[in-house]
Amino acid sequence: MTAWWRDAVIYQVYVRSFADGDGDGVGDLIGIRDRLPYLAGLGVDAVWLTPFYRSPMADFGYDVADYRDVDPMFGTLADAKALIDEAHQHRLRVIVDIVPNHTSAAHPWFQEALRGEKRDRYIFRDQPNDWESIFGGPAWTQVADGQWYLHLFDPAQPDLNWDNEEVRGEFESILRFWLDLGVDGFRVDVAHGMVKPAGLPDIGKGNQARMVGREPVPFFDNDGVHEIHRAWRRVLDSYPGERIGVAEAWAPTPERLARYVRPDELHQAFNFHYLFAPWDAAELRAVIDSSLATAASVGAPTTWVLSNHDVKRHVTRYGSLARARAAALLTLALPGSAYVYQGEELGLPEVLDLPPEVCRDPQRLRDPDSGRDGCRVPLPWTRESGWADPWLPIPADWAELSVEAQDGVPGSTLELYRAALRLRRSFEGELIWHDSPRGTLVFSRGELVCAVNFTETPVDFGLEGELLLASDEPGAANSAAWLKVKCRA
Repeated sequence: MTAWWRDAVIYQVYVRSFADGDGDGVGDLIGIRDRLPYLAGLGVDAVWLTPFYRSPMADFGYDVADYRDVDPMFGTLADAKALIDEAHQHRLRVIVDIVPNHTSAAHPWFQEALRGEKRDRYIFRDQPNDWESIFGGPAWTQVADGQWYLHLFDPAQPDLNWDNEEVRGEFESILRFWLDLGVDGFRVDVAHGMVKPAGLPDIGKGNQARMVGREPVPFFDNDGVHEIHRAWRRVLDSYPGERIGVAEAWAPTPERLARYVRPDELHQAFNFHYLFAPWDAAELRAVIDSSLATAASVGAPTTWVLSNHDVKRHVTRYGSLARARAAALLTLALPGSAYVYQGEELGLPEVLDLPPEVCRDPQRLRDPDSGRDGCRVPLPWTRESGWADPWLPIPADWAELSVEAQDGVPGSTLELYRAALRLRRSFEGELIWHDSPRGTLVFSRGELVCAVNFTETPVDFGLEGELLLASDEPGAANSAAWLKVKCRA
């Protein structure tokens, strides 16, 4: 069987904000099932679902209390099985989140630990070190008997001790549970974080890197995580159908990131270096070249991503819808696999003016401006939103960005994505750069050419051939075009 994942387009569904099947204002598994024809029609190859497990929802499901059951907010285990089976009927593969760095404080294991039983499944110490939580404040919380437990995120998310063999065995069992149910792979949350350095050394006051992943910190990207990923790869390979593992790994360099996708480890790793690159031709070319080279050094495909549920939507980051549309054509023309975050195919911006009383992201404890609620606003299906009472308010001006408003409309962002996903596999082979005016990029793959203008003024690329697709008039400011070129100037 071909390695489908090497050039797949995978659509991220943020479950609570995608589609509401029971009318309670929160997205659910039934809602996703109802919208599978939309996803199949969009042209993606697979769907990644954020956590839908039993959880107190202190961090929107990334605090798991039971890894083998569905939270009633989202449905039932039978709903999950039906969704997987129906997705396969639409020729869509299903990837689910697995959260191995920490559990919920409500997990039975942690409740036992609070009673003084089997605390070595977690990281308890008599004295804390100086580490800070990613969400702000100390990374340690004291329990009734005086000991402290580590939580690199929220206090409701105690870190597991991956030196404990019971922890390792339990997660291999969880993987098998969902593989037996039919899932096609796992997105591994905090894949870089499970193994902590020996002795838990202090960082030193004032030296903690808040921009996690772009600067080294001692509690992330330790070499010991790779032994875990190799063990998980053996589990995945024991099942038919090319089941995959995708690392959410924040590594300080592309070279460190490539270690997660060596032939005996995970299959893909999110390319955050590309995601955080600015709208600049030279900087994006450098990131693309570096990403392709380091991935090729271990025989892996590069994975491209523009937005997800943890960062500001790229319409807002780049400063305009025009740039976001051009970025989509750039991204989808690159060799490798690509991820589409729900709503980017509609051109949704970040919602920056949510009322404070509806914002619930625990990351806001670090800095109110760092909250992730604005990229998690529910998807507008109709001009009236398609939601009875959404858990986050949908802006009124999204009416004309809705699926209903854009469906079948020539030139709409939705139709741009549909066309791009249909044509994408016409790009074949390695990327070859071509000379182009300053502030632009031109590359070819096989017979097709992608030309991107990053500047604020129109550019004549001197290309002749069949125009296949464009985000705007070819050569316009902040635009991209795909062409089948007959001759090159």
